[in-house]
Amino acid sequence: MIKPKKLNKGDTVAIVSLSSGLAGEPALIHRYELGKKRLEEEFGLKIKTMPNALKGIEYLDKHPEARAKDLMDAFKDKEVKAIISNIGGDDSIRLLPYIDFDVIKNNPKILMGYSDTTTIHFMMYKAGLMSYYGPVVMCEFAENKQMHEYTKKYVNEVLFENKENIQITSSPKWTSEYLDWAIKENDNIPRKMQNEAHGYEILQGEGTFEGELLGGCLDVFQMFVGTKIWPSLDEWKDKILFLETSEEEPTPDYVRYTLLNMAAIGLFDVIKGIIVGKPKNEAYYEEYKEVYKKVVGEVNPELPILYNINIGHADPMCIFPLGLKVKVDMDKKEITFLEKPMQD
Repeated sequence: MIKPKKLNKGDTVAIVSLSSGLAGEPALIHRYELGKKRLEEEFGLKIKTMPNALKGIEYLDKHPEARAKDLMDAFKDKEVKAIISNIGGDDSIRLLPYIDFDVIKNNPKILMGYSDTTTIHFMMYKAGLMSYYGPVVMCEFAENKQMHEYTKKYVNEVLFENKENIQITSSPKWTSEYLDWAIKENDNIPRKMQNEAHGYEILQGEGTFEGELLGGCLDVFQMFVGTKIWPSLDEWKDKILFLETSEEEPTPDYVRYTLLNMAAIGLFDVIKGIIVGKPKNEAYYEEYKEVYKKVVGEVNPELPILYNINIGHADPMCIFPLGLKVKVDMDKKEITFLEKPMQD
């Protein structure tokens, strides 16, 4: 996998809306402005908002080609060092006909987002470029009152410091409190945090395993299974699959159906292990555990599954580089990056 270069203060970051156009809606643009301000003031970055990123829900829904153009133009722009999503959505797959994989491969740079951006990450993987499953402008960078220190830690360690042997630890606190984004005054009200009661949980398996990370938001997978960006079974071999669920809180049956599909195509016979994110609001927390143990356990009872990781829709969150080799120690409940996540 091609690694992009790490970020430095003063670098230019492009902001894109690859699915939802929420960032351009008058009632919510203050969230975009807050996230942009944090990127500028707390991380010392220059921001280039791509031309279609703030055109709103209706326009971007009707013009997936405009969203794709912003992405392609950001890759072609020699000044841009990283591309960060404004927010997720539900139809990034519609960009696929307009993606030039050679442009991505020949202009490697950081691409970061999560949720529906999962589809974009698999486009990056298809192009051979490592990408970064992590914070977006309107959510984590625009977190109420201030960014979570846990999230900032991994933004710095992964994107700027390019540290060796980064360890992903369980956050001692988390939140899923909803404060209406349309009320601008809520930007200054910190969300209530809860103490972590579980930490990392072992659902099955033991010992240590190593492999390259590949995965994303489980809700999204069915939109691109079978397309040209879905990896072959050979490409899945020896990978570590990570999965997390969205604020839509998919039912245990939906999760079961998705896992059954993965079992049917042979994923659980070839991967090294599974990492599962903390469910949003801990919805179906115990039910999801039983689904994973039943579906995966019937196919491969020895396949390690580590549960309740702060990735994706968990607040706060870490960053997972897709294609990076990591080690998971089930006995110590530790996740360690085995290589630097960036080029120096």
